[in-house]
Amino acid sequence: MKVLYVSHNHPTLHPGGAEAYALELYEAMRERPGVEPILLARIGSNVAHQRSGHPGTPFSTVSGEDPNQYFVFTETERFDFFNLTSRDKELYSRHFADFLLAHRPDVVHLQHTHFIGLDLLSTVRRVLPNAAVVYTLHEFLPICHRDGQMVRTMNSELCDEASPRRCHECFPQQSEQAFFLRERFVKGQFENVDRFIAPSAQLMDKYLRWGIPPERIEVEEYGRRPPSQRARDPRQAKAPTNIGFFGQLSYFKGAKVMLEAMSLLDEDVDAHLWLHGANLELQTQDFRDEFEAMHDSIKGRVTFRGPYAHAQLPSLMSDLHWVLVPSVWWENSPLVIQEAFFHRRPIICSDVGGMAEKVRDGVDGVHFRVGDPHSLARTIEGAVGNPRLWRQLRDNISEPHAMDVHAERLLANYEELVEDRERTEVLAHA
Repeated sequence: MKVLYVSHNHPTLHPGGAEAYALELYEAMRERPGVEPILLARIGSNVAHQRSGHPGTPFSTVSGEDPNQYFVFTETERFDFFNLTSRDKELYSRHFADFLLAHRPDVVHLQHTHFIGLDLLSTVRRVLPNAAVVYTLHEFLPICHRDGQMVRTMNSELCDEASPRRCHECFPQQSEQAFFLRERFVKGQFENVDRFIAPSAQLMDKYLRWGIPPERIEVEEYGRRPPSQRARDPRQAKAPTNIGFFGQLSYFKGAKVMLEAMSLLDEDVDAHLWLHGANLELQTQDFRDEFEAMHDSIKGRVTFRGPYAHAQLPSLMSDLHWVLVPSVWWENSPLVIQEAFFHRRPIICSDVGGMAEKVRDGVDGVHFRVGDPHSLARTIEGAVGNPRLWRQLRDNISEPHAMDVHAERLLANYEELVEDRERTEVLAHA
């Protein structure tokens, strides 16, 4: 079985959860007998220093060591962020069509279409009518124009559901009719998908309410491979004082919330926050300026370590007692939670969405009120001052969903869908 995986970035150029998962899944499938995976990751000048691709084509190989990993080059200025489509229609009609015909995968599993375009779905269906199409939903971009976060623009409240009227309230420059047509376009492209994968139940529920038929979507958590090395037990101290943040430093990831919370701690509280963050340079200048000012004002409580390599996690986790996930949006299934659980570190997280679903309050972590730095500050004070609670939470941590189990479940999905499409084709010609 030949399976094509499509991702919106490659983790070697743009470290992110969905990108890392896509590469791990590809590598796991590469080891399975009877499966030939191909990874196609989008690249652009916003993440690469120079154009990738041979003359006359946007495609190139990632490296000479693995001929089945490819880049496809697209520019962000040619991407329609409102309608989630590329303005360069030749990208689909010529380039992607040629790529699909050259490889002829049995299954096309899309991890993301951002910067590529949802039109790829209809291109796959047109060029390879018998191929099974699978789409993993990592956030709410098809539903929500605000970066897929489902957070309202006027007051930063979490949004439960979208409609042309509500979306127009968040973006008054776009008419209700424009949002209606956007939804029609997205759902039209989604008709080409045989099965959607939702890595969390809360995400699936929102897509069901939006209109995806229940028979075409199922929950399947991200599979992860255990690290070759586990973090050491943290050095014994009077209290579990060290807290770590891992991930992208952005507004939606709660960067300001956690810095403000650290500034609100009582003076006698022994707690320190270690920031292991990437992509700060991709944020707006206003955000960077405010982040740096907040960080400088509490340097005694916060240390910014910058980006990190995945191989460094065991060493970095060894210095920590807690891992903080303070996102102000719903999240889906943050990979950092699985990483922390691999290294047996309890989580402090927001009490909504995929975070609340994956971290059990009072069992293997503690929750605080989403977006509320005062609630986070009080939660931190209670956590770092209670060694008994820390040990109890740590002992309750379960091993994350294994990649081997995950890959087998996906393969069963692929086989079922391929058989269904072949059966449909036979009936159509009977």
